[in-house]
Amino acid sequence: MNDLHSPPISVAEVQRLILGELSLRARVGYVALLLVALAMTTVIASLWLTEPHLPVRTQIAFAVMAGIGSSWAAYAAWVLTRRRVLLAGHRIIAARMAVAFTAVFVAGSLALGIWSSMGRPAYAAAALGAMMLIVAVAMLLSSRRRFDALMERRGALERELSQQA
Repeated sequence: MNDLHSPPISVAEVQRLILGELSLRARVGYVALLLVALAMTTVIASLWLTEPHLPVRTQIAFAVMAGIGSSWAAYAAWVLTRRRVLLAGHRIIAARMAVAFTAVFVAGSLALGIWSSMGRPAYAAAALGAMMLIVAVAMLLSSRRRFDALMERRGALERELSQQA
């Protein structure tokens, strides 16, 4: 795709880009995300529903994990049903979800370390989660910068098109 310093492109090229669909690679990736999220959610929900005598904190953890899996499945289904290039907006949504879900993991691990007898393993999980959170925040910032650059480029192309018309 053209960046901010590329030479101007034709009206036909802009229309082709606007009407473009997700690439095969992207569709395969989102289908894989959808299938994995559905499989994970199904397994977790099955365990949760078939084991009624689990401790409350385990039931809460299963509910949260099922919610996270359902959210990823809904996101993948949304992207696949749109079938169009989403101008990097979908990456911002995915990065926000990653930040939120990783933050929940870190908070849960810390809470488990503080209020249970699982101190060391829970703190180790929280430390790993903190590293994942740093990566998720970096991905969010990167996707936001990419989105802003694309929106700036879109504005420039729209101004150019309005001048040509």
